[in-house]
Amino acid sequence: MKYIFKILRYDPEKDEKPHFQEFIHEPCPADTVMEAMKDIRDQQDPTLSFRYSCREAICGSCAVVINGHTTLACLQSVAALGTTEIVIEPLPNLEIQKDLYVDMDPFWEALEKIEPYIHNEGEVPENGHEIDEAEMDKIYQFISCILCACCYSACPVASRDGRYLGPAALAKLYRLVQDPRDQRDYTSWRQVNAEDGVWGCDTVFKCNDVCPKEVRPADGILALRRKIFVSELKHIFKRKP
Repeated sequence: MKYIFKILRYDPEKDEKPHFQEFIHEPCPADTVMEAMKDIRDQQDPTLSFRYSCREAICGSCAVVINGHTTLACLQSVAALGTTEIVIEPLPNLEIQKDLYVDMDPFWEALEKIEPYIHNEGEVPENGHEIDEAEMDKIYQFISCILCACCYSACPVASRDGRYLGPAALAKLYRLVQDPRDQRDYTSWRQVNAEDGVWGCDTVFKCNDVCPKEVRPADGILALRRKIFVSELKHIFKRKP
């Protein structure tokens, strides 16, 4: 079966504004959108630009918008879309650099602000840290994040406020401060107790809807709010004479 692929194109060196270009392509029955895009690039237009790497929903680099839904191109089957017209667009909330290739710097900068690593200055035990399974169960879903930026791109707050850290960064912070190995003090991450942090979230759960790994970032943001509330109370009572 032949499909019409409408792909958003934009080359800042020669285009005044983005535009759609149509390609007629006949993918194999089991092809994903990623495989179809690769075939179009290889067989019809070698200038088509997009990101991809693992092709197994692990690296997160092939995130795009397909027929209005933010997802990984390597996960989306062409046949499962149920239509012969497929519209492919780059991730919103991030500047287009070329075609489907966007500038990920704002996403990475937001992640860097929460210091996305375990803070533990003590010596590592010879056999590693032993962690109770019940404790790991509390953060397991957040460990699955592949940093694809689907949630950031679907977030209405990130679209209107460039200062907002975004769902991925805040959910990652919750995963870290809940990790029993992490020793960071509340004062070191208290800056997210602000409108550009956890209180900026509109709780419309778009991030949960689009996450390809079922991380549910909004769950982490809400849990972080509760943790901040308790931490603030402790901080207040600690300062009292």
